[in-house]
Amino acid sequence: MKQFLLTLLLTLVVATGFMGCKPGSSHNAIPVSNSFVLPEVADVVMYQVNPRVFAPSNSLQAVLARLDSIQDLGVNVLWIMPIYPIGVEKTKNSPYSVRDYKAVAPEFGTVDDLRALVESCHERGMGVILDWVANHTAWDNAWLAQHPDWYTKDSTGNIIFPPGTDWTDVADLNYDNKDMRAAMIDAMSFWVDSVGIDGFRCDVADAVPVDFWTQAITTLRNSAKPRRLLMLAEGSNPENFSAGFDMNYAWDFMVAIADVMTGNAKVNKLIQVDQNEYKDLERGKFKLRFTTNHDEANKESPIKHYGGERASMAAFVATTMLHGGMLIYGSQEVGYPEAINFFHYVPVNWNANPKLREEYKQLITVYNEHPALRSSGTIRAFDDDENNILCIERVLNNDNVLVLVNVRDKEQNIEVPKMWADRPATDLMTGNEINLGAKITMRPYQYLLLSNK
Repeated sequence: MKQFLLTLLLTLVVATGFMGCKPGSSHNAIPVSNSFVLPEVADVVMYQVNPRVFAPSNSLQAVLARLDSIQDLGVNVLWIMPIYPIGVEKTKNSPYSVRDYKAVAPEFGTVDDLRALVESCHERGMGVILDWVANHTAWDNAWLAQHPDWYTKDSTGNIIFPPGTDWTDVADLNYDNKDMRAAMIDAMSFWVDSVGIDGFRCDVADAVPVDFWTQAITTLRNSAKPRRLLMLAEGSNPENFSAGFDMNYAWDFMVAIADVMTGNAKVNKLIQVDQNEYKDLERGKFKLRFTTNHDEANKESPIKHYGGERASMAAFVATTMLHGGMLIYGSQEVGYPEAINFFHYVPVNWNANPKLREEYKQLITVYNEHPALRSSGTIRAFDDDENNILCIERVLNNDNVLVLVNVRDKEQNIEVPKMWADRPATDLMTGNEINLGAKITMRPYQYLLLSNK
């Protein structure tokens, strides 16, 4: 009888263990709502969460309290900046100096706070990706003391910070070490399996070997099945995509839009850069397009960068309506006027500028309702005589949208494309019908999103 009870007990323990863990994983898996489906890459509207603009402490709870407002914008994926414990040794208080890959910094809350946030996002139909820092760690990360061979060293045997940078608060990891690679993948798996996140935005991805990303992404996706994961590389290396990333950064386009808006470059530069960024990209892969993010806002606000609120909105429309891949940086929607130093808490008044917030909401609504704007469908570009108005037609099946953006601070004229001229069209921002003639005059920084259905 004792032997039978012992056998039964062992059977239950083993069964419970297998129910709690995925094959190849030592992490307890949590249930993810069967009703939640991660958006397709083409449909992603990403919102970057910098916890340090939400609250000086317990900021994950503060983000949770604002989820309805974020969802109301039309967002369907949250990218949360690093929430891990921050290094103290040689510190700059940067969230990208990670002291422990499997914990949450007390400043931001707890792992349970993050679980609650992820669960609430899923209930609202929003995915969550975490910022992942694979290139380096804090100097007081336990790895450094336990496994100094996991780090890059100079000719005298001293561990170094990342070469070619001024990131003196972090130690460079050595990707020649297979054990370190395995530990890194294990740490990433923890957040997918035990917290239920939907992927990662990978910091300085181009500085990490491509074959590591191939190994990591393959492992993560196999472990997460049948769930899908969204993988975003902060980089522009084309090999990001062959490694398994779904998206990477449109750095060239960000430079181009600034050149057009503030440097008087001709508007056709945007078309040329867009074509170059997508010419060798396989279908279903996308470039993340943005007018600001935490790095850019750390220098100055998009309103100042582009020359005023209307200029910043013209830049946003030209950037996001040309080829999809939309990103909103949290605070952008309320027109925060100053730089945001993400190394410290910066209070944002979320009730400021409700008219601007409503404009972003309506733009995202139009974007979400018209698949032609966010797909790899046909893009037809039309030149005006002065090359000061972006004029493109986005077409996918029966969905046609004409996008016009005056990128100058002066009134501009343009000939309406023949297939749109002398016929009625619907202004998608207002719902009003307008009659297009052969030419149209646009106010400084005015934009139009038109449908002829």
